[in-house]
Amino acid sequence: MKITAIIQARSTSSRLPNKVLLPLPFGGKTTVLEQVVRRVKRAKRIDQVIIATTTNESDDAIVQLCDNNAITCFRGSEENVLERYYLAAKAAKTDYIVRITSDCPCIDAAVIDKVIDNHFENQADFTSNATQRTFPYGIDLSIFSFNLLEEAYQNAHHTYEKEHVTTYFYKTHPNKFRLNVVTAPKTMYAPDIRVTLDTIEDYTLLCAVYDFLYTRNELFDIFDIVNLFEEKTWLKNINKNVRQKKVHNSLESELEEVKTYCELQDLERALDYLLER
Repeated sequence: MKITAIIQARSTSSRLPNKVLLPLPFGGKTTVLEQVVRRVKRAKRIDQVIIATTTNESDDAIVQLCDNNAITCFRGSEENVLERYYLAAKAAKTDYIVRITSDCPCIDAAVIDKVIDNHFENQADFTSNATQRTFPYGIDLSIFSFNLLEEAYQNAHHTYEKEHVTTYFYKTHPNKFRLNVVTAPKTMYAPDIRVTLDTIEDYTLLCAVYDFLYTRNELFDIFDIVNLFEEKTWLKNINKNVRQKKVHNSLESELEEVKTYCELQDLERALDYLLER
């Protein structure tokens, strides 16, 4: 049985372009993407790590980074991430896929192993620790079989299914598959901590986390992170206003999100205009 971690990465992030190539720690030579790969490779249950990037010229730098560090890299569609994952998994001839995103430079190897073990113990089709938020943002992963991924690839039709890879399982067909959720134990429970990378505020926070923890121990884990935030409560203020992107499978859901944003930003006239249409 082969388990492959596929890490999706691209340079054209709308909120923070080239974010995966930013240095971390700040001022160093190691990039965010390299830190993600290093931490994933520490997981005992992972047999192979693949970076799945796009065929866009803008992602040549990601491919070069992989070449320089002997990291397996696959190039595919930018918009159809489901297809990119499927073709990467097919090329790897893997049995199971662990999905991880490249904006998680605090991903914890022990949590990865815990989710994988839980998946097999419960004989699940799809297991995630993020569909129900109990872990910090940025400690997210999911696991599923190649056969399940192939089914999604062959049958997914909606744009959101192709953009987000796993929504076919837990949003489109939640009653068809054996879905499994891994929740955080009390010592890891911290759904209000955000150590993922989407904005410059997130990057500032991650630089602070790495300054405090990485210089002492490059193997810092989720316990170190939770303890750090308990000790230095002001850290949450750095990116507390950053809104996590959500997966929407209907127009009504998207409009509700727009309404919430307008209310937060006091965009009353824009909201009235939208509600009148």
